[in-house]
Amino acid sequence: MASAWNKLKKSLSLKLFSSESSQTSLQRSTNLLTDSSEPESRSSTVSSRSASLSISRLSRSISARSSKKTCAICLAHLKTGEGQAIFTAECTHSFHFSCIANSVKHGNHLCPICRSKWKDIPFQFPTNLGDPRFNVSGRARVSPYRPLLEDVPPNIPHDHPLPSPPPPEPPRFSDDDNLPPVSTDPTFLGSSHSVTIKSFPEFPAISSSESVSSFAVLVGVQAPPLLGDARNLERAPIDLVTVLDVSGSMAGSKLALLKRALRFVIQNLGPCDRLAIVVFSSSARRIFPLRRMSEVRREDAVLAINSLVSSGGTNIVEGLKKGVRVLEERRERNPVASIILLSDGRDTYNSESINRRRSPQNQNSRQAVEYLNLLPVSICGSKNVGGNEARLPTIPVHTFGFGSDHDSTAMHAISDASGGTFSFIESVGMVQDAFARCIGGLLSVVAQELQLTVRSVSPGVKIGFIPSGRYPSGMSNQGQQGLIKVGDLYADEEKEFLVNLSIPIVSAAEGEERPEKTSLLDIVCSYKDTVSKEMVLIEGERVEIRRPEVLSPMDLIPSLDVDRQRNRLWVAEGIAEAQEMAEMGNLEGAQAVLSNRRATLRSSASAQAGDGLCSWLETELREIRDRMASMELYEHTGRAYVLSGLSSHSWQRATTRGDSTTQTVVLSSEGGNTSSGPIGYDTPSMVNMVSKSQTLNFANAAEQAQQRLSRSCSASPR
Repeated sequence: MASAWNKLKKSLSLKLFSSESSQTSLQRSTNLLTDSSEPESRSSTVSSRSASLSISRLSRSISARSSKKTCAICLAHLKTGEGQAIFTAECTHSFHFSCIANSVKHGNHLCPICRSKWKDIPFQFPTNLGDPRFNVSGRARVSPYRPLLEDVPPNIPHDHPLPSPPPPEPPRFSDDDNLPPVSTDPTFLGSSHSVTIKSFPEFPAISSSESVSSFAVLVGVQAPPLLGDARNLERAPIDLVTVLDVSGSMAGSKLALLKRALRFVIQNLGPCDRLAIVVFSSSARRIFPLRRMSEVRREDAVLAINSLVSSGGTNIVEGLKKGVRVLEERRERNPVASIILLSDGRDTYNSESINRRRSPQNQNSRQAVEYLNLLPVSICGSKNVGGNEARLPTIPVHTFGFGSDHDSTAMHAISDASGGTFSFIESVGMVQDAFARCIGGLLSVVAQELQLTVRSVSPGVKIGFIPSGRYPSGMSNQGQQGLIKVGDLYADEEKEFLVNLSIPIVSAAEGEERPEKTSLLDIVCSYKDTVSKEMVLIEGERVEIRRPEVLSPMDLIPSLDVDRQRNRLWVAEGIAEAQEMAEMGNLEGAQAVLSNRRATLRSSASAQAGDGLCSWLETELREIRDRMASMELYEHTGRAYVLSGLSSHSWQRATTRGDSTTQTVVLSSEGGNTSSGPIGYDTPSMVNMVSKSQTLNFANAAEQAQQRLSRSCSASPR
C-alpha cells in the first residue's frame, strides 16, 4: 500500500514540475530568438525538456486519437483533400500547416497538445518545384526552419536568427522616429531650377472679321530635373506606409516576390525618408513603425518583411484604416506622405455591395461610392468617384492589383478618390518593377500645392471650359479667370491642359486702326518648393494671336502640340465610353467605339507627323480592343487593364498595366533611322528606377545560380 501511495505522489509531483518547466521552456525559447548567447537559457531548456518528455508520453497516449481528427489550434476537422496542408509533428500530433506555422511565427516551439519541444520546426515559405533544392516530391532538402535564400537579403547572414514576435501595438501610433534637423546649408535652400510654363494657341492667327466660339490654347507646366541620386537634398523626403495583403491567396511565389520588391523599396529610400509596414489578412497589424531608413533601420525593416507568412482572408478596409492611423497619429511630418496598397483578392469582409453581380444598369459607380464610405475621410475626403469637384486634402493611396483575381473596381476607386494611381500587375514577376516606377516618382517630388491660374486680358475673350481630368478646376468672374489645382509635381514631370476660349471679332472706334493682335491669356503658376518650403510665383508669357484681314496659308496650319493634347483627351474619353459599354455587356459596341477613335487618331495632323504619343495611344487602343474580345477575357484581365489606363490618363501620371512595365514605341527620325524611348507619362526618375530594378533582378538571378553551384560543390563527397 505504501509503495502504491509513493508512486501516486511521485506522479503528481512530476505533473506539477512538467507544467512549470513547459512554461519556462516556452519563455526561454522566445528569448533565444533575441539573445542566443545565454548559457543559462540553454541548460535550463535542456533540463526542462528532459522533465517534460515523461509527461508528454502520457499525454500522447491519451490524446492521440482525438488529435488526429481535430486541429487543436482552430478546432476544425483534419481531413485530407479539403484544400489545406496537414503537418504531422515528431510527437505524432497533426495540425493544419497554416495554423501551426502561424503559431511558430509567434515564438511557440512546443506541441500545443503534449507540450513536447520539437526538433524540426515548421516554417511557411514558397515552394518552387524548379529549384534544385527540392526533390521530385516537392520536399525541401534544406532545414524547414529557414526560409529560402531568395527571401534573405544579401546583407543579412543566412544563419541570422528569425525575428522575435512583434511587440503589442501601442494605443496611438505616435512612436515615429524624429526627423533630422533642417539643413541650413545655402546650397540646398532651394532647387537651382524652377517650374517652367509653356503655352501654344491652336492657330497663330484668326481673321479680324471672324469670331470663334471654341478656340483652344494649350497651357502646360514642367518641373525642373532632379540632379544626382534620389537620396540627395534636392527633393522632398517622404513618409511612406505600405499596406500589404498577406492573406492565404498570397502564398508561394507571390509572397516571395513581394518580399523582394519591398527590400528593393527599402534599399532606395534615403536616411531622411521614413517607412512603416502594415499587413492585413482577416485583420490588420502594423509590423514596423514609422522609422527613418538609416542602415540599422533598413536591416530591422528587412527582418520584419522576412517574417511575413500568408494565411486568412482579405480585409482591405482594416488595412487602410491602420495605414491611415500611422500617418494621422505621427508626431512629426515629412513634406510628402503616401500609402502603397497591394492586394491580390477581393475584400471578403467589407465589399458585399461592390462585389455583387453587375447589373445591366451598370451600377459600378454607386457600388464604388458605397465601398468608399467605409474608408477614412483622410483617404476619400469627397466620397466622390466622379467629376473634378474641389475636395478636402487627402492622403494619396497608390493601389496595385496583383494577378487576375483582385477587385480592380475597388482598387481603382480607392486610388481615384485619394489622388493616387492604380496599377495592374498581371504577371507576378512584375511586382518589383511596378513598385520601382511608383517610388521613382514619389522620391522625386520637387513642387507641391501647384496651381495654374489663367486670366482673360482682352474684352470679349472668355474662358469656356477646361478639361482637366481628375485635377480640380473651375471658372470665376463670368469666365474671366480659370484655376487648375495640380498638387504635387515630380521632377521633369509635365502637365498639359486645353483652355477653351471664345474670341470676338476685332472692333475699332471710328478713325482708329484695327489692332493687329489680340491678347488672350495671362498665365500664373504658384507652388511650394519642397526644399526651401517657400512659395514660388512664376508668370508665363502672355498668349497672343495675330488678327489680319486675310489669312495666309501658314495661318491655317494647326499647332501640333494642341492637336496631340486633343488626341489624348479624345482617346481617354473613348476608353471610358467603351468601358461603360463593356460593363453593360455590349462588347460589340465597345469595340466599335475603340475602332472609331483609333481611325480618327490616325488621321490627325500630329499622328501623320509621326508623333510618338499618338503612336503609343494607338497601341493602347488596340490592346484594349483585344482584351474586350470576349466577356470572359474582359472580366479576367480587360477590366483591370482599362481602369489602370484611365487612372493614368486622368492624372497624366504613369502606371504599370498588363504584362510589361515598359511604355516604349519606335520613333522615326530624319534619315530613316529609328530609335525607341519612353512615351506617355513616365519621367526620367521613374525610368531610371525601373531600370535599376531590372538590373538588380538579373544580378540576383546570377548570384542565386552561383550560390546553388557553390552549395552543390560543397555537398559533393570529396
